[in-house]
Amino acid sequence: MKKLKQLTKNDFNKNVLTLLSGTMVAQGIPIAVSPILTRLYTPNDFGVLALIVAISTVCGSIANARYELAIVLPEEDKDAINLTALSVLVAFTFSLLLFAVIAIFHDQILSLLGNEDISFWLYMTPVIVFFIGLFNTLNFLNTRFKHYKFVARAKMYKAIVSAVIQVTAGFIKPSVHGLVGGQLSAHIFGNGSLLIRLLKNKELLSKIHLKEIRRLAKEYINFPKYSMWAVLANNLSQNVISIFISMLFSTVTLGYYSLVNRILATPSLLIGTSIGQVFFQQATVEKNKHGHSVKTYKSTVKKLLFIAIPAYLLMFIFIEYIIVVVFGENWRIAGQFAQIMMPLFFFRFITSPISTIVSVYQKNGIDLAIQFSMLIITAIDFVIALVLKLDVESFLYLLTYSLVLHRMGTFYIYYRISKGTSMQSPTA
Repeated sequence: MKKLKQLTKNDFNKNVLTLLSGTMVAQGIPIAVSPILTRLYTPNDFGVLALIVAISTVCGSIANARYELAIVLPEEDKDAINLTALSVLVAFTFSLLLFAVIAIFHDQILSLLGNEDISFWLYMTPVIVFFIGLFNTLNFLNTRFKHYKFVARAKMYKAIVSAVIQVTAGFIKPSVHGLVGGQLSAHIFGNGSLLIRLLKNKELLSKIHLKEIRRLAKEYINFPKYSMWAVLANNLSQNVISIFISMLFSTVTLGYYSLVNRILATPSLLIGTSIGQVFFQQATVEKNKHGHSVKTYKSTVKKLLFIAIPAYLLMFIFIEYIIVVVFGENWRIAGQFAQIMMPLFFFRFITSPISTIVSVYQKNGIDLAIQFSMLIITAIDFVIALVLKLDVESFLYLLTYSLVLHRMGTFYIYYRISKGTSMQSPTA
């Protein structure tokens, strides 16, 4: 009890624990209902869901043109709220343009993806993308004011709503509509809880002016100019795998892969995201005070390694057995996929939370180079798989170890940046 009190006295640890509590519930609920869902829905249903999630995640990552990252940076709150308004406006405009593209090229997109089951939900993708952009905006606004408990609460609402709808729909009439519909409803409720609180702050909202929005859009133009393309490359390299597996193998195979992602990404989503969000705020404070963030960087990496080494080692040993027992014998293939990809998820857990160091120092050019190089590596892996006609296991081995090498290189680059070391960058 005494150690717990000492732990919570540390501002960094207290903020992490606040976010972690909400994130644990938010990630724990989907994990808890997964054994039910895998017995209600087929691997094909999960494969279709994975396609929709892949498309909406890629588009949602750039819906705000990355202006949401800038919300934490200004000294004055009036600049922060105008950046919030800018971020929402950009997300709304982007979603409208996306809907126009889908409406015009709907049939061609279905043919390219090779799956007719996503026809209806393809039209709904722009709605999901807008809600992703809105949540990103409200998330960073609350991070600026250290309202971590509100973010944690919103994540819990999303998880509860999604689980209730997916399970209920599965018992009534199991289909992909229940899975995707649950996710869309979760976005609506999660945003609603944060948006209602913001709308009550009339004094802060009164500071929004179009002139200020235009000024800040120019002042922070490097975010859409560099960071947007970097995060697009990052999300493409991760989510295009789902599209590629569906096209090259089958939607059923994609269903197995999507379960692997859900399980192995859990530590990163559960703990890494919370640590990364607080790391961003604390690294910014240290940089503004001392000109570097190396103390925060080293402390964060130690925490991540302390958690990751035992967690991923145990998962590597027991993952196939756990998947069979928890999700059923029909999902054994997913356990085999998980063992193959374990090293990649280990390094992703370590590097993802500290990747925001490039935003702290606005080294967006370096981030762009890192993410596009990862996309290029992934694309090369795709070409090799196509030319050599690799089976799915061989492809996953190739993908895993090529990206592990890339993650090791980025780890060193992030450390250099945290020291305030002068590096070549278009924004330096």
